[in-house]
Amino acid sequence: MSVRAKKHLGQHFLTDETIAEKIANSLSFDGYKHVLEIGPGMGVLTKYLLKKDIKTHVIEIDPESVEYLKANYLNLADRVYEKDFLKYDLTEIFKDEPFAIIGNFPYNISTQIVFKTLEMREQIPEFSGMFQKEVAARICSKEGSKVYGILSVLTQAFYEAEYLFTVPPTVFNPPPKIDSGVLRLKRKENFSLNCDEKLFFRVVKTAFQQRRKTLRNSLKTFNLSDNLKANVIFDKRPEQLSVDSFLELTQHIENDNT
Repeated sequence: MSVRAKKHLGQHFLTDETIAEKIANSLSFDGYKHVLEIGPGMGVLTKYLLKKDIKTHVIEIDPESVEYLKANYLNLADRVYEKDFLKYDLTEIFKDEPFAIIGNFPYNISTQIVFKTLEMREQIPEFSGMFQKEVAARICSKEGSKVYGILSVLTQAFYEAEYLFTVPPTVFNPPPKIDSGVLRLKRKENFSLNCDEKLFFRVVKTAFQQRRKTLRNSLKTFNLSDNLKANVIFDKRPEQLSVDSFLELTQHIENDNT
């Protein structure tokens, strides 16, 4: 029995064992006892996780894949969850215990997976996975890059992001039309922000919505004082600001409004 890749689920099954093992080895498995694989398909990556000294859990929305995994990985059967990762409350599995995330992620939900990880960062010290190459590059990019944006800043505020390697379309069935990229996120030791978190998210998103404008123009809706707008940071465009600069900018805006 094998599973048919379903286009509406964005399934592209990895067929290269060497790459699967390489992705499994990209996590440190240090400081946590559980790992959650998203979208395991037929388990090409799962089999290497099961060799590790870690409790592997998998979450899969495709009933056919769930049936395949339960039949072929008997020691995993009670930790195969037929759920939608984006909608499921993961504390039902892990309570308040830390866990890592790994997977060959469907391209159409990969950024949403990152945003859910950021929401649950208290419990997720490490994350590794395969994305569309340009998305992986964007997450890991630094200020000054054309692809640096909302996803880069918000992810790197809490995690160290590292682009690991590129994967060609030929190692998938069916092959996608683009390259894929594998990245690793390691949560920063001090991952609490020194500013209001909701305001920080708002500042970053608002700034990049008009990325060609200077911050003085793109952040007009924040009703900034003339004194604050005179700060040289407002002469810059959003892609010129590092993550630390965005945090500093948020502090200035927070203080200006108090």
